[in-house]
Amino acid sequence: MSRWSSTWKQYKKHKYLFLLLSPVLIWYAVFAYSPMYGIQLAFKDFVYSKGIWGSPWVGFKHFDYLFTMSPDFWRIMRNTLLLSFYHILFGFPAPILLALLFNEIRIPLFKKISQTISYLPHFLSWVVIGGILITLLSPSTGVVNELIRLVGGEPIYFLGTEKYFRFTLVTSAIWKEIGWGTIIYLAALAGIDSQLYEAAVIDGANRWKQTLHITIPSILPVIAILLILRVGGILDAGFDQVLTLYSPAVYHVADILDTYVYRVGLQNFQFSLTTAVGLFKNVVGLALVLSTNYIVKKMGQEGIL
Repeated sequence: MSRWSSTWKQYKKHKYLFLLLSPVLIWYAVFAYSPMYGIQLAFKDFVYSKGIWGSPWVGFKHFDYLFTMSPDFWRIMRNTLLLSFYHILFGFPAPILLALLFNEIRIPLFKKISQTISYLPHFLSWVVIGGILITLLSPSTGVVNELIRLVGGEPIYFLGTEKYFRFTLVTSAIWKEIGWGTIIYLAALAGIDSQLYEAAVIDGANRWKQTLHITIPSILPVIAILLILRVGGILDAGFDQVLTLYSPAVYHVADILDTYVYRVGLQNFQFSLTTAVGLFKNVVGLALVLSTNYIVKKMGQEGIL
């Protein structure tokens, strides 16, 4: 029996499952794969009257401009990498720690209320949260600066000062997504065999040792997979958040690749150049996913490939 015949039999056997999956496959085909024909814009000078197919090929002209002639590219690249590094360093462990804390709560009602409260910010758009932050952090009328004045300090313009802007971005992003990020970890914690904890108690292990030697090793595969995916998106530093909160006063430390693409591509109509930036991001992301997956597998975890 040929491999094709065997595969086709499997499709026929599970045809109703594939039927359920078809809306997702259609969505990906229409919105994720069909637009990929536009990647060729990165190697063309786009002319409206000629369209994508008729525009002249220019090879690596736009990439050459980005890497050698663009006065802003490397500063923007540095900002993107720094923000993503801070998000991974401080934001990635935060849901893990919160999930471990939720796992230790023994009062079901209090646990549910706490989880619900931590989830809520995720469902608010950055436009709404941006308005809240601007109000709370206002140097003249904001609650935070009023508290700073009460203890004898000087007001701080968190969203308009380069020194504090990245700190504000990272902490607000952690606050918004920390609760939502705990969902997968709580599911992984729920799947740990309770007999392991019972055996540990018999051996005299306290809660800290149980967490260190049972809980964390049991959820390491989940942590590894999510870390691979997060590192793969290292050039995505939070477009919605930055676009909502930044201003010309902090462009030097706040401008990232996505805001550069938005400003140059949509406002200045340089579609070929911004397509080149997007393709560059995707290639780097793929390389990082494969590299991180390789390292994780070498460390004994499953990985995603």
